[in-house]
Amino acid sequence: MATITRDEIYDKVRTVLVDALGVDEDEVKPDAVLVDDLGAESIDFLDISFRLEKAFGIKIGKGEMWPEGLANDPNFAQNGRVTPAGLAELKKRMPHSNFSEFEMDPQVAKMTKLFTVDAVVGFIEGKLNTAN
Repeated sequence: MATITRDEIYDKVRTVLVDALGVDEDEVKPDAVLVDDLGAESIDFLDISFRLEKAFGIKIGKGEMWPEGLANDPNFAQNGRVTPAGLAELKKRMPHSNFSEFEMDPQVAKMTKLFTVDAVVGFIEGKLNTAN
C-alpha cells in the first residue's frame, strides 16, 4: 500500500468536512475548530467518522476519535473542570490534539477546542501508519 502524505490526508479530510458540514473549502484550515469554527454538532461527528472511514478505508471505533463520557466521570471532571487525571486520559486518547492552550484553563466546556482540523488529520495519519 502506498504511503499517503499528510498533505493528501489533509485534502481528503477537508473534502469530508466540506461535504459533511456544508462549509466552504477555505473555512477548513488546520487550526479551525470543528464545533466553534465549522459549526459541527454532536450528531455530525458520527457522520464525519463514517465519511472518514469510507474516504480512507479504515475503521474508527466508537469514542476513538472523540472521547465520550469523560465529562461525566468524576475521576476525570469535577465542577466543570477537567482533573489532572482527566487531562492525562485526554492526552492518551487524543495524542493528535494540541493541549497547550487547553491546559491553562481546562474547562469541560472548552474540550471542543481540542477538535481541530489538524487533530483530525493527525488522528487519520496515526490510524494509517498503524495499519501499514
